[in-house]
Amino acid sequence: MSGLVLLGAQWGDEGKGKVTDYLGEMADVVVRYQGGNNAGHTVVVGEEEFKLRLIPSGILNPKAICVIGNGVVVDPNVLLKEIKYLQEKGIDTSGLRISERAHVIMPYHIAIDTYDEEAKGEKKIGTTKNGIGPCYSDKYNRIGIRIADLIDKEVFAERLKATLEVKNNLLVKFYEKEPMDFQEIFENYSEMAEKIKKYVTDTSYLVDEALKAGKKVLFEGAQGTLLDIDHGTYPYVTSSNPIASYAAVGVGVGVQNINSVLGIAKAYTTRVGEGPFPTELFDEDGEKMRNVGHEFGTVTGRARRCGWIDTVMLRYAVRLSGITGLALMKLDVMDSLPKVKICTHYECNGEKVETFPCSLKKLAECKPVYVELDGWQCDTSNVRSYEELPENARKFIETIEKYTAVPIKLVAVGPKRDQTIIRTELFK
Repeated sequence: MSGLVLLGAQWGDEGKGKVTDYLGEMADVVVRYQGGNNAGHTVVVGEEEFKLRLIPSGILNPKAICVIGNGVVVDPNVLLKEIKYLQEKGIDTSGLRISERAHVIMPYHIAIDTYDEEAKGEKKIGTTKNGIGPCYSDKYNRIGIRIADLIDKEVFAERLKATLEVKNNLLVKFYEKEPMDFQEIFENYSEMAEKIKKYVTDTSYLVDEALKAGKKVLFEGAQGTLLDIDHGTYPYVTSSNPIASYAAVGVGVGVQNINSVLGIAKAYTTRVGEGPFPTELFDEDGEKMRNVGHEFGTVTGRARRCGWIDTVMLRYAVRLSGITGLALMKLDVMDSLPKVKICTHYECNGEKVETFPCSLKKLAECKPVYVELDGWQCDTSNVRSYEELPENARKFIETIEKYTAVPIKLVAVGPKRDQTIIRTELFK
């Protein structure tokens, strides 16, 4: 039995796709346990680039079973487009499995997500408007439609009729929009259900059996720790729980199956959307990170906010998920900087702050305190072993380890599979 959780240790967009792809080559099963198509992974294999939104990156390994767990919300239209996209690139998608318990994103979810965000004006959260939040709301309000309901026409018709009556009332009376047509939605979604039902199964049983058989199972989280609905910078968060403990819930297996947790962090910090960001840069260094690192959203195309790496945030992520090792991504983006900084703690109203605040007001008032190191100012993209890295790059890595008290097990020096330095075994 070997269960490894891979998750973002910052605000998402850390490069999880590359690491999932790398580890997916070793895994027997790769499982996505939360989120929806608001996530985006870019994976480079050889000279070819793959942009994925819903399907785990492990799909690029023809030997792996790829699972969309019950904790994920699924837009069938996006799913089918992604399957087609992969097939057109010569990727075999027959190993895909979808939980019958996963909830379905409906057209009214996307509409309500859009109208809600527009109504917030300057207080907008920064949602991708893909219907993720409203779908999770319906799930917890017990009026959602699951994949199992979708592929049974009789059940689907019954549940859609009841839910659409509520949603149309909201669309017409509150948002002053046109109602949605039952027959149009029913026919469209029933047609999509026919195409995806061959992938649908009891994925909880499938993954549990794989673990019992001693298979290597990789649990893949979307978004990042600071976007967690309970533990992130609320309300500027996602609608689910990316942290490691939710992997068991979002897949349907026992927590004892999680042997190790790999947190993914960039050599700097990025954030998309609104909310405080203590180490954010508005200078030439921040702009260089954005341009050299191609910091634009896979799903939205939005420019990401950039800043120095923040070990207050990373220590928080380590505590929340029991992170046993870190993967440091995009070290090469820092190659040209004469000086590099690491935030060790904050100061707020003259007091030292070493833990990540819950209050956004307090977080906005926190000033980062840095340790400054000399940069290495040379190209690291062709380095393939830790010993070959410039001394100053190693000092940077080891200083992060010092302030997080967690080993950095992997270092990425570029987007390609082979631009990866492994310092210690990842799967145990």
